[in-house]
Amino acid sequence: MWYAAIIRFLRRRIILGLILTLSLCYCIISYVGKSEFMDSDDVVPIRRTQPFIWRTLQQHNATNDIDDTCRNSVQGKALIVDDRGFVCPRSEILTNGCCNSEIQNIFQYTCETCNINQCCAIYEYCISCCLHPDKKDVLETILKKATEQNNVLFASVSDHFELCLAKCRTNSQSVQHENSYKDPKAKHCYGETAPTTNSIEEV
Repeated sequence: MWYAAIIRFLRRRIILGLILTLSLCYCIISYVGKSEFMDSDDVVPIRRTQPFIWRTLQQHNATNDIDDTCRNSVQGKALIVDDRGFVCPRSEILTNGCCNSEIQNIFQYTCETCNINQCCAIYEYCISCCLHPDKKDVLETILKKATEQNNVLFASVSDHFELCLAKCRTNSQSVQHENSYKDPKAKHCYGETAPTTNSIEEV
């Protein structure tokens, strides 16, 4: 049969060797081409596509009407922080997503558990402290550096709240050897400095 002849032909060592050689050449050429592309100096810079929005203290406090809605940190088991900078127990979140700022022990822009190096033990307090309008200069410096370093994450945030959410969650300065925290008690940082154990910030 004709297909038996084709199988015998393909089994010949010369044909198999030729197929193997061509496959190897293809792999080498593909790898070299990919490496040249990745090492290229023509890296396209990441640019912000929309203006960054800073909210003032007056704008934060104006979001107290019952009809207004808030974004919040969502995932906290015990605490939640809203985009006005209020930290509250999860049970005190209103239907509009805002913390109920009318009850006692609900604080705005609290830096509780935060060190003077701008690192905090609790994620929600890190965001709240970061949202304070007086942190604008520090955060503007971080945004500028992120643009210079083509940091996709920080280039994609559109406002102060999103920046604080991202900055407190992901901070390469908080880790050492890529697998452990420099200070496990204060691992959420919104500033530029690396974590060290210092005294708690005065609110």
